[in-house]
Amino acid sequence: MALAGFQHPVTTLVEVYYGFGRSLSGGVKPYEAIPRDGANRWLNLYRLWRDGGFQHFHHHMEKTFRKLGPIYRDRVGSYECVNVLLPRDAAQLFRAEGTFPRRMGIEAWSTHRQLRNHQKGLFLLNGPAWRSDRLALNPALLSPAAGRHFAWLLDVVAQDFVRGLRRRLDLSPGGALTLDLHPLIFRFTLEASTYALYGERLGLLGGGLTAGGAEKFLAALETMLSTTLPLLFVPPPLLRRINPPLWRDHLAAWDVIFQHADNSIQRICRELAQKGGEGLKLGGGQPQDPLPNTFWGRQGGAILGGGKAGGLLGELLLQGQLPLGSVKANVTEFTAGGVDTTAVPLLFTLLELGRNPGVQRELREELLGGPQKKGVPGPPPKPRPLPELLGELPLLRAAIKETLRLYPVGITVQRYPATDVVLHNYHVPAGTLCQVALYALGRSPEVFSNPQRYDPKRWLLKEASSSFRALAFGFGARQCIGRRLAEVEMMLFLGHVLRNFTVEAVSPEDIPTVFRFILMPEKPPLLTLRALD
Repeated sequence: MALAGFQHPVTTLVEVYYGFGRSLSGGVKPYEAIPRDGANRWLNLYRLWRDGGFQHFHHHMEKTFRKLGPIYRDRVGSYECVNVLLPRDAAQLFRAEGTFPRRMGIEAWSTHRQLRNHQKGLFLLNGPAWRSDRLALNPALLSPAAGRHFAWLLDVVAQDFVRGLRRRLDLSPGGALTLDLHPLIFRFTLEASTYALYGERLGLLGGGLTAGGAEKFLAALETMLSTTLPLLFVPPPLLRRINPPLWRDHLAAWDVIFQHADNSIQRICRELAQKGGEGLKLGGGQPQDPLPNTFWGRQGGAILGGGKAGGLLGELLLQGQLPLGSVKANVTEFTAGGVDTTAVPLLFTLLELGRNPGVQRELREELLGGPQKKGVPGPPPKPRPLPELLGELPLLRAAIKETLRLYPVGITVQRYPATDVVLHNYHVPAGTLCQVALYALGRSPEVFSNPQRYDPKRWLLKEASSSFRALAFGFGARQCIGRRLAEVEMMLFLGHVLRNFTVEAVSPEDIPTVFRFILMPEKPPLLTLRALD
């Protein structure tokens, strides 16, 4: 959590772990000596576009590291950066990020905000504006209390998901159900994130199409993500001049996403106004009255007029620490960023558990309170509610971390160092875009033993948590603001699924992955579910 008078938390840890001030071999080499992939940036862009390389950028990076070593420069169109592979270089980079950490901007997104006169949220902000919003949002999203509140709320949605699967199984001959879970998991994550953010249920887990534009929102989200990656390498002024279909589709998708979020925002504002706006200042500043203790109910919802829930949005409006425009911008970003980024890791986790029944069995034993003892009369004891157990499930937490090692949602973590920094014995000037290649790092034998093996227990070793190898949520003051919400959501989903079903992978083979701004399966895997009882 970022705090006033922020001192960078990584400095002491990194100096102890890696020993700053020691060069790897001899003198520091100049920036120009960093190995470079290709000479002409626009020719590189053309080749990448021609070969469909945008979707395989993670494989391109992995291949280039094998060819050039653990650091190289990349120049593609208007994009230029230094890519590093090893944890010690990631540690050096984070040490140099400064008080206002900056990561790579997405010009296409920023241009949409400018064209539509929308404010920017945390993802696109930098400098003091980013810090101000971050300090206001941290308590509501990253505090342990926030995690507990979200847990009870999200648990309701996870139980509904399991009940829906049981109904499907009841209608399936042979007591087994083989299906592509991808669309169902996406429905779950949209239902869960909407409940957490806005305190409303969409009814997506009932099996049919729903009102309220949820299906349209999901399609827009997919379009926005798939069009973002190729637009990263083209200057926005050029896009606005030639106005290609790709750009028009991107703008239209963002418009749908903003409209979806705005409908819920307007609903909650109306409910607050009907309640009398007690302690509410939409223009920013402190509320007249402190946030009531009854704001978050036991189920995690924000109690508004008529007993309805307003979720995170209702809490932010009542607190009044951010102007309404900033609240809208950030909640819209959370809406867009809280579906695919959670759904895809859940799908990959179920695939790996289906391919690794031993790991699945150990997780189930942890969730049920240990292996069932043979010869003990009577039914097994009733498991405790999952929200009460979240702090006592190290293997489940490690399984999620292991999934994100092999299948990171974002294939890189970026920073612009605030000061000059030495990476792998090369001098890198301040302000240079630098990336830690998460996909390549997670699969490197230099970093992990047996990197292709799905082994959650590797994360239970003490050194695993302090070596800059688990960076899927970023690091430090600019780590993912939705990290705690995502972790709780994934743990509850997996906990309920594993308590109720066995999961089998139809094929034991690795599945091809593609990068469509987030890493995802090229084709969703088929999984077979069987009810435990």
